[in-house]
Amino acid sequence: MATIPRTGAADLVELGSRLRLAIVRMARRLRQEGGTDLSASQASALATLDRHGPLTPSELAERERVRRPTATRVIARLEEAGLAERTADAADGRSHLVSATPQGKALLHRLRGRKNAYLARRMRELDPDEQATLAQAAAILERLLEEERR
Repeated sequence: MATIPRTGAADLVELGSRLRLAIVRMARRLRQEGGTDLSASQASALATLDRHGPLTPSELAERERVRRPTATRVIARLEEAGLAERTADAADGRSHLVSATPQGKALLHRLRGRKNAYLARRMRELDPDEQATLAQAAAILERLLEEERR
């Protein structure tokens, strides 16, 4: 069982280091579990389009925290694969909106299913207290991310 850290600055830096490494390793493992259908940037952009779309390329770039040319390249690859599509923006004739296609949504569903099944298998090995701790940690991490968006 992990020790409960004190709240001194050095202790928080150490905890942050441990969390960062665990999160990075878990993210890598989940990407591996999902397969090689999409790059990490393509999967992220497609998920953003699925959740928040349709979006302009600039809106996608902002949400993904990348530059517009990067978002444009990712969109082009998603379009080539039939996972995203552009439509004219009725509000601005100079621009277009990008959204996930039904094929893109189906792929996301499959990838998420693989990753969720992997996590569920691993969490079944934990005792109920550890599962509850992970539920609390997930809520805390979600809150930290949401507060950052504001």
